[in-house]
Amino acid sequence: MTAASRRSDLYKALVLILLFLGLSPALQAAGGGEYVIVSGGPALRKWENLRRPGEQHDRWWGNFIRPARMRIQEIQAQDPGAVITWLVYRKGFVTRGAEDRRALTELVTSVRDKFRVRLVWFESGNDIIAYLNNGQPRGRLPVCNFEFFGHSNKFCFMFDYSNTIYGCSVACLHENDLGKIRRGVFTRDAFCKSWGCHTGESMSKAWRKATGIPMIGAYGKTDYANPLKVVLSRGGHWTNG
Repeated sequence: MTAASRRSDLYKALVLILLFLGLSPALQAAGGGEYVIVSGGPALRKWENLRRPGEQHDRWWGNFIRPARMRIQEIQAQDPGAVITWLVYRKGFVTRGAEDRRALTELVTSVRDKFRVRLVWFESGNDIIAYLNNGQPRGRLPVCNFEFFGHSNKFCFMFDYSNTIYGCSVACLHENDLGKIRRGVFTRDAFCKSWGCHTGESMSKAWRKATGIPMIGAYGKTDYANPLKVVLSRGGHWTNG
């Protein structure tokens, strides 16, 4: 028997064992699926300084980076072999970096290097959809976890809120575009959550309708003032649509 034949027989035996245990060989090798974490960009201070102090956003540039980092650490503690991809809206950190006179994109990449995750810079909502659909071979590596850290309203994720235009966003993922996500991208028990404001008021329902997977979202506002933990503002609650 040749070495190639022995390897083939061993592989077939492994497949039979995994099937007997009720496990997909592909998913077993992949650790169950891919964890996708998305971070939007910060507002510019020149715009936010036009607001009253209690209404300002993103005084700190890392509002959507630190909680994503904490979540990555948590996932790796629970699943040391986790496949994690971190999608970050690059332009927001370039413009805020110029305003703060700091190389913020380098600080983002330092997080990537420290935790050894895959970093993908993106520019639009279509980039998010494209990554979910085709960023990995989804038949072998479906998405088992999707989380968003950033600005949002009840209808969309807003990646550059008050970064390009005061009080507005030109880079977003709207609930009307969620139908472009292919069915079968997610595992059946995928965990999805938006840590942004108001998602649970409409977008969570649209997400479930488009993907068949529930998304936990906030009814009301979320607060990133504590860099270690995103919390609901007073009167808010979580819902999965």
